[in-house]
Amino acid sequence: MTVDGHPSPRFFLMRHAMTVWNREGRIQGQMDTPLAPEGDKQIEVWRGVLKPLGLDLICSSDLGRARATARGLNQALALPLVIEPRLREQHWGRWTGKVHRRLKTEDAERYRRETARGWHFQPPAGESHLQVLERVLGALADLACRPGGRRILVVTHEGVLKCLIYHLAIRDGCGHPPEAMAAYHIHQLDFRSEQMFLRRMNAINLNL
Repeated sequence: MTVDGHPSPRFFLMRHAMTVWNREGRIQGQMDTPLAPEGDKQIEVWRGVLKPLGLDLICSSDLGRARATARGLNQALALPLVIEPRLREQHWGRWTGKVHRRLKTEDAERYRRETARGWHFQPPAGESHLQVLERVLGALADLACRPGGRRILVVTHEGVLKCLIYHLAIRDGCGHPPEAMAAYHIHQLDFRSEQMFLRRMNAINLNL
């Protein structure tokens, strides 16, 4: 399959490296904290994993933790780097900064109600899973039509990955529950016939 006469794009999607708030279990949403020392070490290891993939382009969320990860990786890859705001994490509104495990008891009724809404889950004054999915699919479709990038590394966020990967897994699996998305793995997508397809979830393990 081709797009505009070129081979169909393949996407390699990954989460940014660990931050201070990740370590604390705190909801970052669209706020930023620095990468933790563990995150810097992750990037050093990931450079060696990514180098053999023959990547053409890196696209990163515009949030600082994703940009820092992409730029750290690019010290070894030396690829064109595109910053895409539509790849940023879900906006968690008034729950931003909360410790996730405490939120389940501190605002238990609202949390249970929103969780039960599935794809319509929406933190107070935040955005829904469906809104995240819509903007991310649009960003990737635009990237797929960009010249000069057939094998594209996308550095984004856990919430974005869950919305996108589970959507594609459920759609392409005829509604069957998908396997669990593993932490710190690369997931592969293909773009064909103006649609995104899940090639392989948990394709490459970055936990080395």
